Amino acid sequence: MSAAKPRVLILGGNFAGLGSAQEIRKYAGDSVDITVIDRKPYLLYVPNIPAEVFENRNPQLTMTMDILEPLHDIGAGFIQGEVTALDVDAKRVDYVPSERPGAAPTSTTYDYLVVALGNRLAFDKIEGFAQFGHTVTDNTYGEALRQFLMHDYKGGPIAIGSARFSQGDGAKGLAPYPGGSIPAAEAACEGPPVETMLACATWLGQQGKGGPDKITVFTPAALIAEDAGEKVVGQLLDIASGMGFHYMNKTHDIKRLTADGVEFANGQSVEAELKIIFPDWVPHAFLKGLPISDSEGFIITDLLMRNPKYPTVFAAGDSAAVTVPKLGAIGHQQTEIVGKQIAKDMKRLTAEQADEALQPVVYCIGDIGNNQAFYIRSNSWFGGDTQVLKLGHIPYMLKMQYKNLFFRSKGKMPPWGLDAARVMAEKIAA
Repeated sequence: MSAAKPRVLILGGNFAGLGSAQEIRKYAGDSVDITVIDRKPYLLYVPNIPAEVFENRNPQLTMTMDILEPLHDIGAGFIQGEVTALDVDAKRVDYVPSERPGAAPTSTTYDYLVVALGNRLAFDKIEGFAQFGHTVTDNTYGEALRQFLMHDYKGGPIAIGSARFSQGDGAKGLAPYPGGSIPAAEAACEGPPVETMLACATWLGQQGKGGPDKITVFTPAALIAEDAGEKVVGQLLDIASGMGFHYMNKTHDIKRLTADGVEFANGQSVEAELKIIFPDWVPHAFLKGLPISDSEGFIITDLLMRNPKYPTVFAAGDSAAVTVPKLGAIGHQQTEIVGKQIAKDMKRLTAEQADEALQPVVYCIGDIGNNQAFYIRSNSWFGGDTQVLKLGHIPYMLKMQYKNLFFRSKGKMPPWGLDAARVMAEKIAA
């Protein structure tokens, strides 16, 4: 690498990390050196794990994508290591190489830093999860659920829902739309619970084990999936109620899981043989207490994804305080901003070209079984005026083809992708 070029170090190589590397190279060209550090050399494609599980396919075989080749293609370096510490004043990152156990701790430096580490899924905070819980948040857990459904599930009641989210205060005062705000969320992201309950009900019917009346979906919030907007959620709840699903809100948090069900912090409980849980999403421990972090450890940024005290530090994806809900589509929006901002510093873009602040849009496509899906596009939670819900075969096709296109393009989505999806889901399907 050229010593004369500023070094951009990206922590994390999943959607936000790989996307940031690609967007920085796209806009800043060869004016910077780029290095990504991650504990694993692959991207975990989380959104389609539920579809694999309920179609009786092992997600471990299909839901990962190598990131070494995409990074090589753009001339970016890769370090396989577990980040253990960050010193933003010294511009130093400490890590332990993770390819084989026993590696010696080491460190590296940077000129620009992009924190795109995602989060820790705090299953370890949920009493009884290891013994009695299931989830679809990664391939290992997804395959464990598939095996349980195929071999151990006896046909009893099912509970699906979220633990309470510990958000932090790093996005207070930001207004992405006139009169709007980054809201306070009680669950990190509830598209997956809604998707899972609908797909699970279809699976029950296909297996001759019952239907939606066996499933209770729960939320710590007053309204499940509130980021989709009250109108959209109202439509979804009307549909779910008509199908026979049971719904519990304001559970406050999960107190514990037992062999018989779920106990909640508000004193209520629900009987369940199968408990599919979505946990609190927390930052990596070493981020808490840093001068760039908020009260929980999420990285503070403005709507141009820069930390106000350390302007060469950026964040994108779930590790950013402004990312609420913790949703891949919002992280994707942020990676383009990061790329343009670093390109502006390198004099490759003007302020007029680069300074387009984040206006989050919730895009969510969820498999509901029988080759159908729901499609949501909404910005109302942040102060916008859009709430769209569509259901049918075309949203399902979009969900499946997006994954195929993502893998074929090595993570480089075409600029027309979202526009094409909108047209297909909102115009053609209608």
